Amino acid sequence: MSMNVGGSDDEFNSTINTTPLVDVMLVLLIIFLITVPVAAKIVKVDLPNVTNKALQTKPENIVITVDAEGKVYWNQILVPDKAQLLQRLAKTGAIKPQPEVHVRGDLNTRYEHVGRVVNYCQKAGIVKVGFITLPVR
Repeated sequence: MSMNVGGSDDEFNSTINTTPLVDVMLVLLIIFLITVPVAAKIVKVDLPNVTNKALQTKPENIVITVDAEGKVYWNQILVPDKAQLLQRLAKTGAIKPQPEVHVRGDLNTRYEHVGRVVNYCQKAGIVKVGFITLPVR
């Protein structure tokens, strides 16, 4: 809080007191800093670095993540077995227009796990399969 000292009561102070505004902004900044990491829950994988153009992700796209141990995630949800993955891909392949399938493969995963996902996409009739990578810095 600010206080005008040394003046008479007849004078009018026409300056704006910005202290409450700064206090509110600092509180909002602290709230955002605390809540953003909680809101961004994704499966942790190390993506390979590749040069490519920026990709605009559409809401209907399906992201399949393969972590370092070979576990497969369908839009952040663990798929327990390969039969269920093939069944979901078959349902997706029947949708018109067909959504794109984006594969996020961990840098340290074996190629066979990513290749199996691509093979299942091919069997299900998925036309557009892409890979999500990190750009070279």
